[in-house]
Amino acid sequence: MMTIQSSPLLRQALVADATTSAAFGLMMLIGAGPLSGIFGLPEMLLRIAGLVLLPYAAFIGWLGLREQIQKPIAWAVVLGNALWAVDSLMLLVSGWVSPTSAGYAFVIAQALVVLMYAEFQIIGLRRSGAAAV
Repeated sequence: MMTIQSSPLLRQALVADATTSAAFGLMMLIGAGPLSGIFGLPEMLLRIAGLVLLPYAAFIGWLGLREQIQKPIAWAVVLGNALWAVDSLMLLVSGWVSPTSAGYAFVIAQALVVLMYAEFQIIGLRRSGAAAV
């Protein structure tokens, strides 16, 4: 595997993504009941999404604190973010849920934020150099 020296932008993007993911994960896990009514999204969907986000946040936060990381792992984070955004938008057009206007806004906004982090991570990856072995 190719180890890279993480650029400051890549580390910052990973830590920011981790912070946001942890905050949203906790919000959806703890507040799933009230949020379900506001967003028109199933309570269990919100709880599961929250549970998924917490270990993800811990992992990418750990990655963001490292000077060197494996390049394929960093690209996997980017791919995971892209898939999360696509899945979020697919949820809205699937007919599986009936979100309120606030629910549409929430799902679209969080998908756009996730895509923004993926873009920063891509730029950060391109600025990262190969690590000395």
